[in-house]
Amino acid sequence: MKRDNQKKDNVFQNRNFRLVFLGALVSELGAILYSFAVSFYILEISGNNAFLQGLYLALCGAAMLVFTPVGGVLGDRKSKAKIMYVCDFMKGGVIILATVLMLVFREPRAHIVILFVLGIFGNAVSGIFNPAAGVLFPHIVEESQLQQANSYFTMKSSTENILGVILAGILYAALPIHVLFFFVGACFVASGISEMMIRYDFTPSGVPLTLRLALRDMGGSIAYLKTKKAILVLLASVLFINFFFAPVTGNFLPYFIKTDLANAPSYLFDGILTPELWFSVFSVCIGISSLLSAAILSGRPQADKCGRKVARLLCCVAAVIIGLTVCYVVFVGRGARISAFLIAFSLGCAMVGFLLSCINIPVTTAIMRIVDKDKLSKVNSLTSICSQGMLPIASVLAGVLLEAFGSSVLLAFCSLGFTVTAISLLFSRQFKEL
Repeated sequence: MKRDNQKKDNVFQNRNFRLVFLGALVSELGAILYSFAVSFYILEISGNNAFLQGLYLALCGAAMLVFTPVGGVLGDRKSKAKIMYVCDFMKGGVIILATVLMLVFREPRAHIVILFVLGIFGNAVSGIFNPAAGVLFPHIVEESQLQQANSYFTMKSSTENILGVILAGILYAALPIHVLFFFVGACFVASGISEMMIRYDFTPSGVPLTLRLALRDMGGSIAYLKTKKAILVLLASVLFINFFFAPVTGNFLPYFIKTDLANAPSYLFDGILTPELWFSVFSVCIGISSLLSAAILSGRPQADKCGRKVARLLCCVAAVIIGLTVCYVVFVGRGARISAFLIAFSLGCAMVGFLLSCINIPVTTAIMRIVDKDKLSKVNSLTSICSQGMLPIASVLAGVLLEAFGSSVLLAFCSLGFTVTAISLLFSRQFKEL
């Protein structure tokens, strides 16, 4: 296999890595803008209907879940770079088409239908894209540079979360929604152009891909994972970790901003920041701390095992979520000190961002090192299925809890479930071997 950086220390000296980095930089910026805009736009045109927002998230998650196994099979049998740029072109083209339809059909109900169809299709394409994109590094960089490559990607994502959400808040307030969506579509098209120039040695399979062959491949991957007990425990735990964590950012935050914060008589920096821009502030706090931890890890050697440390860090995340739940009940649910909660939540986001990078980078690197390269895409698709498998249920359930009982009950439910999952990993013998 040809590699551009066999004798060079910094992964950025690898042309393929630079192209992947640039493509992801542009497409993730578009994804941040789109996610920000859709979250608030659906609430805006539906009268703060938390259930409708939860249903949107659930259907999008289900679409990704269904198509992720397809992406896993294709990723190990087709060129990963080709899968990436074709998917980005498809997403960009469909977003631009949806933008045109929103200009033609201007009624709020029509926009909701268009956004639901666009979200389902876009996430189906992402289900095919992610297994290939997520395991490209072992094919284009040296094994000793995997942690550095993953750290740089985390630093990129963190920087984009810092700048992207600020830009998203400004653009959402300043531009019509169709202009913002058109820019998002252009971002995905530009990313596809960058990914078209990626070159690495790939030998296509001479056997035509059939449904029977795809099912056999997935079955073989499951059998293969049975020999990797630590990864199996990781997959099972991720299923519940995301189930309890995703509603905090996906359901609670937009609802809190559109209800508690927007209806407050005053709040911290209300003369400078709109309620939507406080969403950006929280994301910036996560981004800065995540950038810091990724920068630290980029210069450290790869550890042989990370399971025990990851379990402890997850318990720390659980403690932060519990603390934020208590702060919401005290400062918002039982009082009117919403500014105090904004400060507490910003600090909590900073701590969570730092901890998550310290968790995700070593885990991703460990999987890339442990799993055979010809099975990486399928294993990555199974990882994605486990991470996304219960999100549709979580999104709908969170929407129901918000509508029926409010934010305090949702936060208490999420913090309790996350804590139980983290503690179970702490006492897992198999996970310590990861």
